[in-house]
Amino acid sequence: MPALSLVVCFYNQRDLLERLLRESAGLYDDLVVVHDGPDTGGARAVVEAAGGRFFEGPRAGQQEPHWPFAWGQAANDWILKLDADEFPSAEMKQWLQSFRTAPEPDPAISGFTCIWPLWNGYKAISKKYWDGRLLLFDRRRVRFFGMVEQGPVPDGRYVATGLVLHHQPKRRSYGVRNILVRKQTYRWRELIAQSLLGKPTDFPCWRWDNDAWPADWEQIRRHPLRTALTRPIRGTLRELRDQWKRERRFFPTAALTGPLHHLMICLTYWRVRRRQG
Repeated sequence: MPALSLVVCFYNQRDLLERLLRESAGLYDDLVVVHDGPDTGGARAVVEAAGGRFFEGPRAGQQEPHWPFAWGQAANDWILKLDADEFPSAEMKQWLQSFRTAPEPDPAISGFTCIWPLWNGYKAISKKYWDGRLLLFDRRRVRFFGMVEQGPVPDGRYVATGLVLHHQPKRRSYGVRNILVRKQTYRWRELIAQSLLGKPTDFPCWRWDNDAWPADWEQIRRHPLRTALTRPIRGTLRELRDQWKRERRFFPTAALTGPLHHLMICLTYWRVRRRQG
């Protein structure tokens, strides 16, 4: 029977963390929480009251650099990866309870994915889109380097659960405004651009020992302007197709969000590379 470690990396979201821990009670066997920088909001007390272990990491402006440390602190190999502004649906709670009493999954399975409905700031407006958010994984079967917006790379395969993970931040979870107005996304893009000037092994790593960049990042490194032109078109069409397939309706703003963000990443990297000479 696989035991689960709930691992959360976050910054200054005590109220959302309290909701997550309340909604996730009884679904895990171990709790590890890493705060991005000094905790000034009393999150430690919340975590320790829930029986978890709390750590303060160096301020990084994002959670990915903390993941290798956090996963290493976990007591169990199966990592339940949730953010402070998320919480499991009723069906997901049942599935997680069943998972913990079932035999170990096939070793070829590295993890499980779920559905991440679109959130307009007040309610979820989709039911089956977007599908592909990594929910649960075996840390022995993934590789990772701690760069902003890099995800764990599976040794085997991820299995889709079809279950909903509620993602309910205090703002929209999608939209052009998040890309063009939100200051945090500009910081992320600058961090990504600077990162692409180096090597994956420059970051905190989990089972990653290769200096070669994954194909999507290497494409930006080699051809930033070409990628800035082609990726948004292909990405938008792909998202619209997936929306229609899953919902039988379109969410144009959501379809543009990811592709527009990638266009901005490409242009930011091109500018930073030129500035660096």
